[in-house]
Amino acid sequence: MYIEIDQNNNVLGYSDKPSGSSIETNEKLPSYTDVQVLKFVSGKFVVEDSQELADEKANRIANQYQRDRALQYPSITDVVVALAEKEEGDDTAWQEITAKRAKVKADNPKP
Repeated sequence: MYIEIDQNNNVLGYSDKPSGSSIETNEKLPSYTDVQVLKFVSGKFVVEDSQELADEKANRIANQYQRDRALQYPSITDVVVALAEKEEGDDTAWQEITAKRAKVKADNPKP
């Protein structure tokens, strides 16, 4: 196996084929999680916990509701048209937009 590492010994990638700056190793690749960093130090793989990755994961999880809502909200075009129609005296579309937004919020609550 060939690995690429940065100046801090973090493993950037690995492959069965060499590249210009890769290092060859026969070491078995250890398993590691998405909140750990894989390093290659003194010819051995080292797995370290990463508080930064743990914090990023926690933030992603905590804000997932925002991404879910954004995909389900009415489009900006629909909102603009509904507002224009409401201004002209017909609030039917605006009532539908408001109801849809309320349902999206109920279906994807803040944690």
